[in-house]
Amino acid sequence: MTNSEVRSKKRKKSSKHHAPNNNHHGDEEQELPSSDSAKRAKSSKPSKPSGFLEKMRARLSGGHFRMLNEKLYTCTGKEALDYFQEDPSLFNLYHAGYQTQMSNWPEQPVNVIIKWLRKQNPSFVVADFGCGEALIANSVKNTVFSLDLVSNDPKVIACDMANAPIVSSSVDVAVFCLSLMGTNYQSYIQEAYRVLKPGGWLLIAEVKSRFDPNTGGADPEKFSKAILELGFNSVKQDFSNKMFILLYFTKKEKKNSKKNIEWPMLKPCLYKRR
Repeated sequence: MTNSEVRSKKRKKSSKHHAPNNNHHGDEEQELPSSDSAKRAKSSKPSKPSGFLEKMRARLSGGHFRMLNEKLYTCTGKEALDYFQEDPSLFNLYHAGYQTQMSNWPEQPVNVIIKWLRKQNPSFVVADFGCGEALIANSVKNTVFSLDLVSNDPKVIACDMANAPIVSSSVDVAVFCLSLMGTNYQSYIQEAYRVLKPGGWLLIAEVKSRFDPNTGGADPEKFSKAILELGFNSVKQDFSNKMFILLYFTKKEKKNSKKNIEWPMLKPCLYKRR
């Protein structure tokens, strides 16, 4: 065999030996796209539909909240109790919407009340009318009767707030934090009077617009007058917050003799559709 034939065979063997590696690298280049093409593929993924669905879910949830909120403001406490006892999941839906609304407030009245309670005697017994998620009970050392329409927590007593399962003259502080919602709201305040000890505190926090006569709200003086005639003394009226008012009363030692009290109608706090 000549030298040229030997060199030719070596070249053929060399090309056979390296061919699989060349093909393998070629396959890798096809399977692994460049960083630019990967970015283009990533950016082409449809993100709008998921955002749209989230907006639709939020809109539906908001619509349910507005419906339930209007229901609570335009029926009696007994009707509201029956309504939510029939389908407790609606109560959860309402409170989810409520928390969303409250998250937009610079300051929440329940936190002001909690701060006030922490300065009082820890032996005080508290009745939280319309407790929601029982935030007061979970934030203070006091014994707290947490009352609401549905109980999803062992701390919460499900009841009509006009008929609280609490012994008369056994409570030191009665709280209504954005919870005077029924058309018979005066029955709730009368029930608070019943369960309070003489000298006991009544704290009411309400949406400020409900007490603005210029926009159809109740006159706060007429509202306070009715509470005084029931048998309370006015201690403090706080109108400093732009979102809510806070009223502080104490129960008189002796019951008032007046029977026919004129309670002003409280404007429903309804949310507009956005």
